[in-house]
Amino acid sequence: MYFRQFYDTSLAQASYLIGCQATGDAIVVDPLRDPRPYLDVAAREGLRITHVTETHIHADFISGARELHAATGALLLLSAEGGPDWQYAFAAHDGATLLHDGDVIMVGNIRLDVLHTPGHTPEHLSFVVTDTPRAAGPMGVLTGDFVFVGDVGRPDLLEKAAKVANTMEAGARTLFHSLERFRALPDHLQVWPGHGAGSACGKALGAVPSSTVGYEKRANWGVATTTEGEFVRMVLEGQPEPPRYFADMKRINRDGPPVLGALSPLPLLSAAEGAAQLARAEVWPIDLRPAAAYAARHATGSLSVPYGRSFSTWVGSLVPVGAPLLLLAPQGDDAGALVEAARHDLLHIGFDGIMGWVDADALLTLLDAQGRLPAPLPQQPITAAAVRDGSLPVVDVRGRTEWEGGNLPHAVHIPLGELAERLHEIPAGAVGIHCQAGARSAIATSLLHRLGRTNAIDLQGGYAAWVRAASGT
Repeated sequence: MYFRQFYDTSLAQASYLIGCQATGDAIVVDPLRDPRPYLDVAAREGLRITHVTETHIHADFISGARELHAATGALLLLSAEGGPDWQYAFAAHDGATLLHDGDVIMVGNIRLDVLHTPGHTPEHLSFVVTDTPRAAGPMGVLTGDFVFVGDVGRPDLLEKAAKVANTMEAGARTLFHSLERFRALPDHLQVWPGHGAGSACGKALGAVPSSTVGYEKRANWGVATTTEGEFVRMVLEGQPEPPRYFADMKRINRDGPPVLGALSPLPLLSAAEGAAQLARAEVWPIDLRPAAAYAARHATGSLSVPYGRSFSTWVGSLVPVGAPLLLLAPQGDDAGALVEAARHDLLHIGFDGIMGWVDADALLTLLDAQGRLPAPLPQQPITAAAVRDGSLPVVDVRGRTEWEGGNLPHAVHIPLGELAERLHEIPAGAVGIHCQAGARSAIATSLLHRLGRTNAIDLQGGYAAWVRAASGT
């Protein structure tokens, strides 16, 4: 048996390729949208991808199951559990085989037993994997977003992200009973989860890529809690705000993501072409440069989201999914690679309308010559006198758990992902914006300037600097 975990750090997401080395057949579980990594590894290992499946209708990224099915002709296997509201709308069109609890998938000599494990989502499946020639019984379980290393899947996303009312507590109770099935599995089984640390699909995910059933029974608070009422309280407590794009991902993955096929490199536009795109109100220019470079000089209406691990999270939280994007990249020989990495991340959350990219410095030089360059982004230290005495209103864009752990006197709390829809709650006139350390406040200030609040000031240093100053350290 061949086994390979693929891990995408931007999404903290794991997918798996499992192959029978005797027959050459292979299955991919929970693939991302780009099929190339799976195809490359399969070819290198002398395998052909004959099956593709996923544990559930994902909320945090565009599923690649349909893309990989189109690229390979592999048999598409999809959950038929969860009731009428959680069926795959494209299953019949794509000739998918529907899976139910108790079904068996054979991939050469590899056996996958299907377990219905709802709670995170109604249709969620897990797969118990057995290398049958070994005759030693199952060796592991693919748990998707059901059980993670150190955590369990959150049951509140249908209500908080997909806006399905009054489902959180019911989902938590369903998850509790699904965990009874997990606890009944043999302790030696390996646990191969769908996410790691940094994913918003749980609140305390570990960074270790795999575990065992026995270890999770001892170390995972969700698996170890065997009183239903206590579990419901704990699993719903302290969950992070889901990014706004989660609702779109759930809908797109249920209805059927568009199949992209082979992609050409993203076109490089001239400064003049980029400037013309900036004039279109519906276009969102995304500036990939560091926040300091953006603050010094930027294009009117552009959103500062420096490329990094949280890039897709913040673009997806602030920009309507499907909006046309223009990427503004820093100068350098690696600009093209940076742009393609950003594009990769954006395609995985449904931003298919990226028109191209432009050299930010060339574009800004042209805009400056045309008198179209705005003033630098206003900044001041969070410890400034106006903040301390309350004469400058302050908006805290951190998450709710951070806010509850301590906050500035007189501050208004609006998490970054909710800023646009709660614009009316921001005090009139000049207003300071802060987060924990400064990264999110720079993004938030650029968003407010795009929305017309050009008197928004980025408070440097964030809450951490405020606390240090207050303690004299």
